[in-house]
Amino acid sequence: MSAAGTPPRRISARIGAITESATLAVDAKAKELRAAGRHVIGFAAGEPDFPTPEQVVRAAAAACHDPRNHRYSPAGGLPELREAVAAKTARDSGLQVDPSQVLVTNGGKQAVYAAFATLLDPGDEVLLPTPYWTTYPEAIRLAGGVPVEVVADESSGYRVSVEQLEAARRRSPRAKALLFCSPSNPTGAVYPPEEVREIGRWAHEHGLWVVTDEIYEHLVYGDAHFSSMPVEVPELADTCVVLNGVAKTYAMTGWRVGWLIGPPDVVSAATNLQSHLSSNVANVSQVAALAAVSGDLSTVAEMHAAFDRRRRTLVGMLADVHGVVCPEPQGAFYVYPSVRELLGRELRGRRPSTSAELAQLVLEEVEVALVPGEAFGTEGYLRLSYALGDDDLVEGASRLVKLFGEVR
Repeated sequence: MSAAGTPPRRISARIGAITESATLAVDAKAKELRAAGRHVIGFAAGEPDFPTPEQVVRAAAAACHDPRNHRYSPAGGLPELREAVAAKTARDSGLQVDPSQVLVTNGGKQAVYAAFATLLDPGDEVLLPTPYWTTYPEAIRLAGGVPVEVVADESSGYRVSVEQLEAARRRSPRAKALLFCSPSNPTGAVYPPEEVREIGRWAHEHGLWVVTDEIYEHLVYGDAHFSSMPVEVPELADTCVVLNGVAKTYAMTGWRVGWLIGPPDVVSAATNLQSHLSSNVANVSQVAALAAVSGDLSTVAEMHAAFDRRRRTLVGMLADVHGVVCPEPQGAFYVYPSVRELLGRELRGRRPSTSAELAQLVLEEVEVALVPGEAFGTEGYLRLSYALGDDDLVEGASRLVKLFGEVR
């Protein structure tokens, strides 16, 4: 007991303050309902529905029988994988880096945390374009930092402007970094090259670090183009950390391989952290990742075509719903419609006042799982992933269209 007679805290304040991943929570609920025999359509998880490419699986199976993979390996990653990631980065984005500038991590989430843990001191502020992926603010806070939200909505295509960023920087005396993600989760927004350059030059001018997440680099559609900020703004290279991984491009979410690319001192420090946190990524997963990034992009092109088809189908169906505003995403595999006009109105005897309440009603009434905008920092929106089969997508969207048509 403490001196005041109250029991000591069992869970640290730092860990106790972490918010559960809303996307994983909704996906888990959907799987629980399916296991109970209910036909739930899940739009929640950002996970491709395709199997991992066969050549990747074969490489992993062979690696299981190689005794070298039964032992510890370098904390920073297998040398051959670091070389392959450097080569793949040059091929896909044009960024030239030495393999020593690559740290292989246990998925993209560990790369996000490692970047902020390495860069931030307690109280340092990070400008965070919002809507954001749910993990970003939690990783910033765990590293002792303070997220500073810079909110964009559908009127700007969910892209923040330099003017917004500068206003936030002026209000944030300890601003040290900018988190940048294009193509974006959850909105599918893609910044055109000229905006990437403008933001990168602004960050360099003000001495800000940029942590840029490029995990959706291959998932852009129509006339949109992916642009890597340190390529567009070479002078930023010494204060830029690039995050990426195999999960989305190669349908390898369960293999848990990501990476961090940055200046040598940052990568060295982040590798020291990982040596104590988790040591090396599982060797079999690293060999699988090596096969993925070293191979051609033919299977990636097949998945891209399917995602593009589903994107257009879903946007087209939601466009017919009165009160739903759904900008067409240019990247990733998400739509992020505004449902603010539906809130507070009667729907099957209830009046949901928040997007969280609306998402719960949708799950209960028509067994469609989606994630409310509160999880991404903006209330009044829903995120739907179109990384699911075509038949399920049409069935799920049809249920939504019918349900929302009952709003009074």
